[in-house]
Amino acid sequence: MANRFFNYNIYTAKLNEIKFRQNIIVATINPYSFIIAEKDLLFKDALVKSDILLPDGQGIVWAIKFLYNAKIKRIAGYDVFIYLMDELAKKEGKCFFFGSSTETLQKIKNKLKVDYPSVKMEYLSPPFKESFSDEENEKFVSLINKFNPDVLFVGMTAPKQEKWVYQNKDKINAKIIASIGAVFDFYAGTVKRPSKFWIDLGLEWFIRFLQEPKRLFMRNLYSIVFVIKILSAKLKNKY
Repeated sequence: MANRFFNYNIYTAKLNEIKFRQNIIVATINPYSFIIAEKDLLFKDALVKSDILLPDGQGIVWAIKFLYNAKIKRIAGYDVFIYLMDELAKKEGKCFFFGSSTETLQKIKNKLKVDYPSVKMEYLSPPFKESFSDEENEKFVSLINKFNPDVLFVGMTAPKQEKWVYQNKDKINAKIIASIGAVFDFYAGTVKRPSKFWIDLGLEWFIRFLQEPKRLFMRNLYSIVFVIKILSAKLKNKY
């Protein structure tokens, strides 16, 4: 089940309707990524052509209500992460984490041993650079495929992670490939996620901004651009 939002099909079904089939691409969209994708056409293609595009942003929920009078529920990257891990635990499956630092990935591995002892996990921390060479990508994909994961979690922040998945998805042997950047830090505990109280109020973004104002300043500036874009679309009836 999906709700139309400009050129995007926003996933609105329950998480338990996500099935483990080969190369299911899961991505998220929020006001920041929506605005970035207006200029980065490869990124936009990656979002538009993903199989499941989650409304991970209260601004997207608001915009769909405002433009289409449709009420949807926010589905965060963390939500799909927990769902997929729970499903992997039931089947004693395997997951691979690609992205972030070795320190963060090791923390994730240690925590998974406690939370999901039946799930096999491996990881790879790629070099911190804007893009990778063909030789590097071939090496990364080979290591991922050697482990043959049920789920590949990619965490290199948007738009890099989505574009990497889009360009390499046909070479990867995984049932589900999910780009969930911030979740790596949340789960590892290197960044504290706001409490359920703030999440339920739709103010997780605000608390995160207070925690990391320098890093998230530009992202929240894009949110203002997003609001202007939505208001303009409503006035012109072009959405």
